[in-house]
Amino acid sequence: MAQAVDETICVIIAAKNASDTIGLAVASALREAAVSEVVVVDDGSSDGTDQAALAANDGSGRLKIISFEKNQGPSAARNAAIAQSSAPLIAILDADDFFFPGRFAPMLAESGWDFIADNIAFVADPAALSTPARFQSRARELSLVQFVEGNISQRGKPRGETGFLKPVMRRSFIVANGLTYEEGLRLGEDYDFYVRALALGARYKVIEHCGYGAVVRGDSLSSRHRTEDLRRLYEADNAVLAAMQLSPDARSVITHHRDHIKARYELREFLDVKRQSGKGGAIRHILSRPDALVPVVTGIFFDKYDALRRKNTSAASLPTTPRYLLAGVPVPGQG
Repeated sequence: MAQAVDETICVIIAAKNASDTIGLAVASALREAAVSEVVVVDDGSSDGTDQAALAANDGSGRLKIISFEKNQGPSAARNAAIAQSSAPLIAILDADDFFFPGRFAPMLAESGWDFIADNIAFVADPAALSTPARFQSRARELSLVQFVEGNISQRGKPRGETGFLKPVMRRSFIVANGLTYEEGLRLGEDYDFYVRALALGARYKVIEHCGYGAVVRGDSLSSRHRTEDLRRLYEADNAVLAAMQLSPDARSVITHHRDHIKARYELREFLDVKRQSGKGGAIRHILSRPDALVPVVTGIFFDKYDALRRKNTSAASLPTTPRYLLAGVPVPGQG
């Protein structure tokens, strides 16, 4: 049974100093017939992001811009947009990404979901790829365990892929369960939101059709997180473990994710202490935190190994051809 055709979508774009990219994001959202609202939250920008977003307006009356005087973070921006919008479906679009034309039709054709995500094309230059490879719209269910497993990085491999998914979400599920983005998080806020939704019983589907373009940048804000952001993320896992009713498998994998993030935090905190207080201060710090010794030593070893490997290979370059998140097989003769 297909979804009701009158279900429209609010696209939420949280933006901080994104004047160079926000126009493409807004235009790609307004291009979609299923979109009844586009809410841009200018999160304390200083570069005219709000005016750049307004310049992409198509005159349809669907664009709304909310401006924060001071930066409050992506979670606060998304909560504000959800509160000031009304469409029954919600989609998140990063300010430097874009939708391919016709993104939503294959998702809206599916039934039995509270969250539904599609394939993503990672590109360096949006202008170089106007149409992605065409994949079957084959759908599968994504469980809580699978989602969390896909967010645990493995050395030598790309970051856990499920963390990149950008689902369309049912407002009714969000409201009924009192879900909001945790405003203390500036790293992993989507991960935390989806984990809590899945723990509350959300039906999460993924289809192979590609409708989302993620622009790969060497200076991505998400790659420059703070030590404090890592601490808050592993504490968010602790909060889920303490408050949610979880199966043994779910509890185990969330614990694994928490420990993975905490190890990264311990290394980053050690390096911060070393930079601020010198080697002596760093040694005193690690002696006072014996449980941090293994993650710190292991992290330093692999950081040096990775640096040496990068030095002995050609400089990392941005992709010249798109990479697709889901390893589906393109439809022959398409794309």
